Amino acid sequence: MINHSNENTLMDDANSPEVNKELLGRVSEDFVKVCDHLKEASYQIRKHGFSTNPVFVVTKQEVELGQVLFQKSDFQTEFHYKASLLEEFVQRELVGLESVELFKENYKNAEEYCCLFVIEGDFAGFVYLPYPEDEPTTEL
Repeated sequence: MINHSNENTLMDDANSPEVNKELLGRVSEDFVKVCDHLKEASYQIRKHGFSTNPVFVVTKQEVELGQVLFQKSDFQTEFHYKASLLEEFVQRELVGLESVELFKENYKNAEEYCCLFVIEGDFAGFVYLPYPEDEPTTEL
């Protein structure tokens, strides 16, 4: 995570360097189970004009950030998933006003990548995971 001019600014220009491979592996395993639902939620958030920068909060514990999409028991995942927006991160001062443009510059294409805000133990950071590519169908 890159901390900019104030301590309330969380920024990341790629996947947070503090995320360890073991945690990234567990998040990726979960992501495969829910990625289609997250992609649809991202599309709906953008389509309805709520935000051009959806963020999905991934956590094991209850946090007051975002709106619940699904609990661990819904898809037998390790994490809970909540839908949020860049605007909520700014409102809660997790991304400082001075870093909004930097966040937007580094935000990956929402059609291809899912922006996750992972909270696990002492780690809290942005992780971008690519949506699996659709398998081409072959006509017989």
